[in-house]
Amino acid sequence: MATPPETAPTAEAVAAAPGAPDGAPRPGSGAFEVHLENFSGPFDLLLGLISKHKLDITEVALAAVTDEFIAYIRAAERAEAEGGRPWDLGQASEFLLVAATLLDLKAARLLPAGEVEDAEDLELLEARDLLFARLLQYRAYKVVAADIGTRLTEQGRRLPRTVQLEPHLAAMLPELIWQIGPEELAALAAKALAPPPPPPGVDLSHLHAPAVSVREQAAVLADRLRHGGAASFRALTADADSTLLVVARFLALLELFREGAVAFDQVTPLGELTVRWTGAEDGDVAVATDFDEGDDVVPAASPAVPAEQGEDA
Repeated sequence: MATPPETAPTAEAVAAAPGAPDGAPRPGSGAFEVHLENFSGPFDLLLGLISKHKLDITEVALAAVTDEFIAYIRAAERAEAEGGRPWDLGQASEFLLVAATLLDLKAARLLPAGEVEDAEDLELLEARDLLFARLLQYRAYKVVAADIGTRLTEQGRRLPRTVQLEPHLAAMLPELIWQIGPEELAALAAKALAPPPPPPGVDLSHLHAPAVSVREQAAVLADRLRHGGAASFRALTADADSTLLVVARFLALLELFREGAVAFDQVTPLGELTVRWTGAEDGDVAVATDFDEGDDVVPAASPAVPAEQGEDA
């Protein structure tokens, strides 16, 4: 970083000066001004020249700028103590932000400009570009903020004009005609204010077929075999309209066979299965206790299939 010139006033010298010399800051004059060997003018102008690359940041003595700003703040504090205008704390915060940005930018600018091979040097160069972009953003926000402040000051004294609708425009509105009576209006209001009805329940009957009782199917098969003597399994399930009914009758035949109430005959392998009744000719058929807790066949979702397909399965 470049050292401040010997002629640059220090903070103590400016604060102790009885008057305001040419190189000293003047808090009553408004904006903070900088007085260097290669530049003299407002601080905002210095930022503008740096952002437009018309002034090299390496040629600016930031230490001298800092000394002048400290002297500016102390002079503002003395003026406030003497009953003058209070100094702006926001201006000090703004200077610290910009000065830190300029300091980082100057440190990055002093790096060698040759081919960069070190990763740390490359990061510093990237940081330099980011800091310069931040400086440009700061200037843009400052300009916009000043414009908004000006508009608020100028337009804050404006009031909207409140006038009635002109007669020739009021006559263009159609006359309101009521076509309903008090009863209809009350009914509409009651309908609008009534709570909404509960949503209808979802019907799940199409997802699951009804359960089929194995005990009931065992009674049906026993009645048919007692009257017919013998029948094929295809004939016993001919009237079954679902796979569940075929399965329930098949389980019922197995339970009847275990109880000794029926016998199976099959002449050829994989041929027609004939069922003969061998139990008592009357009375109820006692099915085993495997289905005592729940003798219903509860299906998953399954479509109805013909009885022939159920037997083949």
